[in-house]
Amino acid sequence: MLGLCLYVPVPNSDATEFEYFESNGLPSELKSLFKLSVFLPSQEFSTYRKWRKKAVKSADKDLDGQMVFEEFVNYLQDHEKDLKLVFKSLDRRRAGKIYSKEIMESLQDLGVHISRQHAEKILQSMDKNGTMTIDWNEWSNDPLLQPKENNIPEITLYWKHSTLFDVGENLMVPDDFTTEEKLTGMWWRHLVAGGGAGAVSRTFTAPLDRLKVLMQVHGSSSNNMCIMSGLTQMIKEGGMRSLWRGNGMNIVKIAPETALKFMAYEQIKRLIGSDKETLGILERFVAGSMAGVIAQSTIYPMEVLKTRLALRKTGQYSGISDCAKKIFRREGLGAFYKGFIPNMMGIIPYAGIDLAVYETLKNSWLEKCGTKSTDPGVLVLLGCGTVSSSCGQLASYPLALVRTRMQAQAMMEGSPQMTMSGLFKQIIQTEGATGLYRGLAPNFLKVIPAVSISYVVYENLKMSLGVKSR
Repeated sequence: MLGLCLYVPVPNSDATEFEYFESNGLPSELKSLFKLSVFLPSQEFSTYRKWRKKAVKSADKDLDGQMVFEEFVNYLQDHEKDLKLVFKSLDRRRAGKIYSKEIMESLQDLGVHISRQHAEKILQSMDKNGTMTIDWNEWSNDPLLQPKENNIPEITLYWKHSTLFDVGENLMVPDDFTTEEKLTGMWWRHLVAGGGAGAVSRTFTAPLDRLKVLMQVHGSSSNNMCIMSGLTQMIKEGGMRSLWRGNGMNIVKIAPETALKFMAYEQIKRLIGSDKETLGILERFVAGSMAGVIAQSTIYPMEVLKTRLALRKTGQYSGISDCAKKIFRREGLGAFYKGFIPNMMGIIPYAGIDLAVYETLKNSWLEKCGTKSTDPGVLVLLGCGTVSSSCGQLASYPLALVRTRMQAQAMMEGSPQMTMSGLFKQIIQTEGATGLYRGLAPNFLKVIPAVSISYVVYENLKMSLGVKSR
């Protein structure tokens, strides 16, 4: 029986395999399993062929292009587990039935708002007995209807944000992971892939990041440094390798910051969300911001070291440890927390605006195109990530500039040690409001290559780590 091959030709092109097996005496146990798995959105045979090809590809373990009985049963068992997981997440009353209000609430937690009428329309499309509820039998026999609305974890799987994109500032609200990802251990693979992608992305865009820091600290109305003059100045002073000063520390801090932020976010989610599996937009923002504050407070000395190393002259420091020792000897422990307050204040506008813009763009796409597929595709994801990150950076940029200047004050001979408010006043008085945005051009120039590189590397690392392709 284990040798039975289910991927067989059907004599009549107008029939499905299920109809063929039904008429040729397939065992009743296998019929019920097959009925659970096969769902045709339309009666067109071409639509069915696409489903069959996808099912065989996912279940075929020995890569021979055929699905034997054992592989088929394993595939159906995994499929049924997925269906039960989604059904359980929607059935909030634990009544064994799904109501229209539960569909609305589940989507609302993800930031997707639909009307009561829309939710009822979803129910009607799946409700076979006229009760305006969906029980397990109706759900399991009709699993692929309305993918946008009824497959809640699918939206979370496709619309990863902070894990997917790295623009050099890890201030985004962390991504939520589905119950299945947590149970199967896929969450840490996502984080490792995201960290690796961030390291590659930051290395490629390091020259623009260092140029931004130089323009933030040394740029003024009298010294109107531009992109070309800044790059030329760096190369003249230290050669091509000097373009990557500070990048080592920028990569080293990815791992502890990501780990701390994720752990803090999950703990705060439990405190805020109580028994809810997913949080609303406001709750996610609060949890993400608090997690960001905790992570940044812990790794902030690394931020100071990164700025000092990026601004150093040739021969000033021999490495990261030498830089840390010299700062501690000359300026004391407090030097490692200069600019801490504007840095913490910058988390709120960055995380809030980035999240709000991303969710708005996500919801707009789901409204217009989500009926066909929950998978937005590469260009939509890159576009949403680029726009939301740019808006977040634009809102928090003045605070980031003041933070960088406070971190670098001790390196500038003859420069007074000023407070945050004192620096804001001095910049506005001497340079005007535009002085608060020095270095913005190279900062924006690196956004598109940063998100593109991090996405490509993330996808490749994710497959190497055994994460299922989205």
